[in-house]
Amino acid sequence: MSSETDKEILEELKKISALLTPKPPPPPAPPPKGVWQEFKAFIGKGGVLALAVGFIMGTYIGKVVSALVSDIILPIPGALEPSGNWTSAQISIPVGNGIHFLVGDFVNAIVTFLIVAIVVFFIARYANRMGIK
Repeated sequence: MSSETDKEILEELKKISALLTPKPPPPPAPPPKGVWQEFKAFIGKGGVLALAVGFIMGTYIGKVVSALVSDIILPIPGALEPSGNWTSAQISIPVGNGIHFLVGDFVNAIVTFLIVAIVVFFIARYANRMGIK
């Protein structure tokens, strides 16, 4: 090989090396001046407003779901319990001083969780169909 060919190869390798070398990121945009401009930039990015709306709506939807569960759905199994308060139902095993399993409270927690999960599922499903992310 000639030295001319070696120089060409070396030049090509330098070009490839320059293309493969990572470039530093561009400098960040200067921060907005003034409190009002900074506040507008804060609200405008990252979906802060959407997050706030979602949090507020979630709070009140939680209250509606709690009312639905405690006032509409849970009285139905309460009608089947002689005392009327099925959440206090328990199973006792006469071992030692007795073991008491609060079955009613546990079932109440499971039923409440399932109802909340179903309501959240339908809300998320509706939001997806509407194109809300």
